[in-house]
Amino acid sequence: MPDKEQVSMTRNDSSAIPGLTLNNGVQIPVLGYGVFQANPGQTVAAVQEALRVGYRHIDTAAGYGNEREVGEAIQRSGIDRAEVLIETKVWISDYGYEATLHAFEKSAAKLAVDQIDLLILHQPLPTAFDRTIAAYKALEALLADGRVRAIGVSNFMPHHLDRLLAATTVIPAINQIEVHPYFRQTEVLAKNAELGILSQAWSPIGGITFYPGWGEQHTSTLIEPVLLSIGAVHGKSAAQVMLRWHLQQGRSAIPKSVRTARIAENFDIFDFELSGEELAAIDVLDTGIRGGPDPEGITLQQHGFPIPEA
Repeated sequence: MPDKEQVSMTRNDSSAIPGLTLNNGVQIPVLGYGVFQANPGQTVAAVQEALRVGYRHIDTAAGYGNEREVGEAIQRSGIDRAEVLIETKVWISDYGYEATLHAFEKSAAKLAVDQIDLLILHQPLPTAFDRTIAAYKALEALLADGRVRAIGVSNFMPHHLDRLLAATTVIPAINQIEVHPYFRQTEVLAKNAELGILSQAWSPIGGITFYPGWGEQHTSTLIEPVLLSIGAVHGKSAAQVMLRWHLQQGRSAIPKSVRTARIAENFDIFDFELSGEELAAIDVLDTGIRGGPDPEGITLQQHGFPIPEA
């Protein structure tokens, strides 16, 4: 993962938000706002509230079904488009060179933008990796044309990255992966750092651990005693401690909530610092248990679904 020294400050609107510089020079806020599982009816108000609080990075995906509402919220906010970084993802059903070029058109139209700041592949497709490579080559073309500012991947394991880089030219700027205290993915973080790829955490506060079935294997991160005790020292919640952990270890984090209080709480992490001992105590909570789907098991047959036209 990037060294802490790589964290810079980017100014957005009247507030100073810590930022990270991607391998192509594009700067992104260290903290983004995610809309996974936010239904379209919730999304406009939730994104507007996130922007009001101070978020300037919104993460969505074609597969979430709410890109249109994200675009509407940004337009309604009155914030200059240049001040909001929009990240979205191409779903596996639209992999393939021409299909991925068209996927960009669909997403851009729904988001009501001409240029997407960060466009990434949502999953590797191990059983049809040639389609994954063709999709990424389409991203490279969009980058060269200036239609996107940066490109990347999501849920790519080290061997997926090796296969991708053997057949393409542009090193991904981002690899968005499941990372939280119970599933740190140390090997993937190290591989990303080796290649100069920014690690971006989805489920950064262990939201995946709140889902039915997880409790049979482990407790929710929100009631983890180590996190609660660290939070008590700083007057912060377990969620805020986790987000600060990501920030200090040089990761981008994308927390998600549609609740007004939680949106604000997750953003309130810039006024305290964890000690080296506290960071280490969080690191050792890693169980190695994945909450989300295994990227190696993603197939078109089981996980493919059509992405509607704009």
